[in-house]
Amino acid sequence: MFLTVKEIAQAVHAQTIEDAWEMVEINAVGFDSRKLSAHSLFVPLVSENDGHSFITQAINQGAVATFWSKSLEDAPTDIPVIQVADTLKALQDLAEYYLNKVKPKVIGITGSNGKTTTKDMTEAVVSSQYRVHKTQGNFNNHIGLPITILEMPQETEVIILEMGMNHAGEIKVLSDLAKPDIAIITMIGESHIEYLGSRAGIADAKMEIISGLKENGILIIPGNEPLLIERASILKKEQIKTFGSLLTNDSYSVEIVSGMKETTFKTNLSRDSFIKLPVTGTYNVDNALAALSSAVVLGIAIDKAVQKLATFQLTKNRTEWLEGIHESMLLNDAYNANPTAMKAVLANFSQLKNSGRKIVVLGDMLELGEQTDKLHLSIQEALSTEEIDQVILYGTHMKVLYDALKTIFGKERLHHFNGDKGPMIAFLKVLIQPKDYVLLKSSFGTDLLSVTRALQVTTDN
Repeated sequence: MFLTVKEIAQAVHAQTIEDAWEMVEINAVGFDSRKLSAHSLFVPLVSENDGHSFITQAINQGAVATFWSKSLEDAPTDIPVIQVADTLKALQDLAEYYLNKVKPKVIGITGSNGKTTTKDMTEAVVSSQYRVHKTQGNFNNHIGLPITILEMPQETEVIILEMGMNHAGEIKVLSDLAKPDIAIITMIGESHIEYLGSRAGIADAKMEIISGLKENGILIIPGNEPLLIERASILKKEQIKTFGSLLTNDSYSVEIVSGMKETTFKTNLSRDSFIKLPVTGTYNVDNALAALSSAVVLGIAIDKAVQKLATFQLTKNRTEWLEGIHESMLLNDAYNANPTAMKAVLANFSQLKNSGRKIVVLGDMLELGEQTDKLHLSIQEALSTEEIDQVILYGTHMKVLYDALKTIFGKERLHHFNGDKGPMIAFLKVLIQPKDYVLLKSSFGTDLLSVTRALQVTTDN
């Protein structure tokens, strides 16, 4: 990016900057004083810590200007200070200004599960024809989304913005800022049901993505989700595109085959040949269909899009195979979990073919509210005694599932741990044998990622 201090001040409706500072050049924007680069604008956010307190460190790291919402008596005097009422609002206003200046097509993606994978797939297919910028990591909230926009190169033609949320109203803020040309909802699960009350409440929250949808913008949704179909009816029919396994969808799949490291399928969008995804999981086919639907909307040739899908790069910790101890293989999916996603992953893992055993390590799913016990118990339907050899459960909430499985799996095949993960790791290091497949799945806050690291062959085991 390239902006002057004068331009930034005008964009956020700040007071006039002294003439001597007006033409100072800004090439980056950041809020973490430890991670700034040269010629940065520092945004001192006020939360648990007051970012204003770190202005000296920010200047030492490369800040050449700063937003400021405190008294000017406390402001630095050796760099331009852009005084604003709210530094977060100023960050968002600046992002909106820069987005309007670059004028890329905007694709917004949300959903209870699969939004990061869909983002990665969408980047792949769209990059077959356009210069693309996308959300990095989990920068998908009211701070991360504007930062993503401001990191966008000026030659960007399409920006892909992941939109996350915990509470009602949060997606609306992001959509109103980004004003998507295309909005994708991957699925409605049970994530954040603690705060939203029901799947209907979750659907309402995800549908906030159309709040800022441009006139005649396109909404892409799963065609087998009546909660979304019903709510999408406020749009014109031609603005709605559906995907899924139903032959009535605008984009549908057939002949799905999922293996250890790839999934293939056919679609009505490209009938002649199989499409290959370099990831396991039949559930990833819907993510691919959503991505391909965006390609159709943008007028991208499907044959080019399909070629890119075959080699797309999945963000780390999303259903990735890792080499485990004792010549085992670990299927790491411990970044996020809700009941719908966990059952889908278990169903796919169960049908994989291997010469060793299948072991599942399942941790607590969080933010499920009053339905926590019921939803953890529902995982039982995805655990087959014929396909799964060992079940290791971790956490307070998984105890209800453990009690339900006692008579089904028996004490030799079922184990529960809580608290310190050390005993569970020690147990797994003895349990795991050559050729075993081990699935690890939980909410991020349960921290099964630390268990994954302990079982990797590359760690000091």
